[in-house]
Amino acid sequence: MKTVQAIAAQVITRVLTGRTLDSSLGQAWSRASDLDAQAKALTQELCYGTLRHLGPLRALVRPLLTRPATDPQLEALLWVAVYQLQHSSLAAHAVVSNAVDAAALLRVTSAKGLVNAVLRYYLRNRATLDAQPPATEEARYSHAQWWIDLVRKEYPERWGDILQAGNSRPPLTLRVNRRKCLRDGELRAFALAGIACRGIGTDGIVVEDPRNVLALPGFAEGRVSVQDYGAQLAAPFLGAADGMRVLDACAAPGGKTTHILESARCDMTALDRDNRRLGKIWENLARLGLSAHTLMADAANLDSWWDGKHFDRVLVDVPCTASGVIRRHPDGKWLRRAGDVAQFAQQQRRLLEALWSVVTPGGRLLYTTCSVFTEENEAPVKSFLGRHHDAIRCALPWPDGLQRMGDGQLLPAGGPGEDNHDGFFYALLEKRGG
Repeated sequence: MKTVQAIAAQVITRVLTGRTLDSSLGQAWSRASDLDAQAKALTQELCYGTLRHLGPLRALVRPLLTRPATDPQLEALLWVAVYQLQHSSLAAHAVVSNAVDAAALLRVTSAKGLVNAVLRYYLRNRATLDAQPPATEEARYSHAQWWIDLVRKEYPERWGDILQAGNSRPPLTLRVNRRKCLRDGELRAFALAGIACRGIGTDGIVVEDPRNVLALPGFAEGRVSVQDYGAQLAAPFLGAADGMRVLDACAAPGGKTTHILESARCDMTALDRDNRRLGKIWENLARLGLSAHTLMADAANLDSWWDGKHFDRVLVDVPCTASGVIRRHPDGKWLRRAGDVAQFAQQQRRLLEALWSVVTPGGRLLYTTCSVFTEENEAPVKSFLGRHHDAIRCALPWPDGLQRMGDGQLLPAGGPGEDNHDGFFYALLEKRGG
């Protein structure tokens, strides 16, 4: 475990210098090619969990340091160890002993003694230290202060619940490929395999005990895909039908593209500006037995990809802060800056403006984000509608029991029933003239 703790500390340190968690873990795997699957899974759990609870962990550890940590990896190692002590069933002595050995692996001078002293002091005084009220809001809510302030301003009655949902563990939610099977059949297959699960929505399955998807019945055969329940709303909201010409303008990794294709036999074009991310779409299409036209292009630069033929349905899943899916990407809470919201909003307006041109009269465009921030969601849609009198906003067929604001904003929620999903925004626009 000492190697796992050391690698987790290195990964978290890289994240806090500006690297994404995914890229930092990828770099760690390439350097530690001898790690087995179990060790990789534990490393990932420590990184995700520590970043999810970084606010209180940082506030607890820093006052315990008798001297400032000379290496940021050392403080990160202490966060990892305290996270394990608070959130795992491992014996405390094993966590401390391995953390001391991990400090030696990090090759920080005098690190072993400091790690041992801090962790043993914490254990001796744990009840008192854990009971202390948080000194700051970052410590209490485990989000950056600007993020807390913005959510509180925009959701004065729900902001605490939204932040709490962002700190929760997300479920493993699957989508059944209706081209290959029925949801009830897959639920029976999971039950026969001894995997506790339940249905959610129309095509969804929640696995009660999350695990590697490759070990799930039907995944390799393309009968199920991983997709949050909130994201599973995009395809029915878009309403593509057999024979329609459909565009997914920002398609990678292909979850919504493939869901649309599972729901309707349409002529699908999928775009993404990153060729590596296009590879994810190809993998998903192949596994699910589906096909689409795929192009590497900036969707807003019509001259680079559009052939002039209009689309009946257009999905614009725009780049955003991902503030609604933060429980799945906890690094985002610490990597994003307040100015990022306006920068994304500028990109979103550019995409929405350009792609309206490719919608056929009578056709529909679904604008969506995985954000909870108004500047990325309601604001660009209202601005667009004010400039385009040929655009009509359509009511959305929301399922019952979801936590939402108005007719567009789905709030993140971690409830036990249908209401366990990430945060998304949807706006369905129809072009007059059909």
